[in-house]
Amino acid sequence: MTREQVYGRRAVREALRGPREVLELWATERALKAEPWLREPGPSARHQVKAERDLTEAAGTRDHQGVLAFCEPYRYADAYELAAAKHPLLACLDQVTDPRNLGAVCRAAEGAGATGVVLPAHGTARVTPAVCRASAGAVEHLPVAVVTNLARYLADVKGPALWAYAAAADAPTEMWDADLSGGIAFVFGAEGRGLRPLVRRTCDDAVRIPLAGRTESLNVSVAAALLLYEARRQRSRGHG
Repeated sequence: MTREQVYGRRAVREALRGPREVLELWATERALKAEPWLREPGPSARHQVKAERDLTEAAGTRDHQGVLAFCEPYRYADAYELAAAKHPLLACLDQVTDPRNLGAVCRAAEGAGATGVVLPAHGTARVTPAVCRASAGAVEHLPVAVVTNLARYLADVKGPALWAYAAAADAPTEMWDADLSGGIAFVFGAEGRGLRPLVRRTCDDAVRIPLAGRTESLNVSVAAALLLYEARRQRSRGHG
């Protein structure tokens, strides 16, 4: 049976709470003493006490925090079903290749109650053990979908019930002045590279985060968090 790894204490804990099955669980003596939840019997996982070096060798990293799980493969969502949800709130990523950034975006999106995250099939990170770790397990509870062509997907799903907004530093409209209370698909590019021209042209409009300091841009995960939470604020209070 094909299986995938999840490592890191919070990532593994959320995997145990999530929908996919945890097939096997390794933990060090130190982790077992520090984390009471590791000593609780799981519904299906086989718990094994292992040495630190065994986890490092299996995971290929020392970033496991003494906990490593073997799970069934991550199940990607259907991007069109996400867009068809009532009042969808999506984060679409273009050219975001750093797994830590993808994980951080997923963590912010799950916290903001977003409908899901949409990734293009090429040129963007996918859900990996490093992404699970960086998201602190948020990917276990957040739908993530992959599309063949992001520009085509946006063209297909946008309409009166869903507006696509490019997050761009040169946009004339600040996020405070944009109506983000309806169905929204925010589209984020990698720091320094931005969005590909066709992807940006496909969006209905662009919005920027006002910066009061001397820095020219924000990390993509920070930008995603700010815009997603501003959309949530407007939904709860009404635009303006």
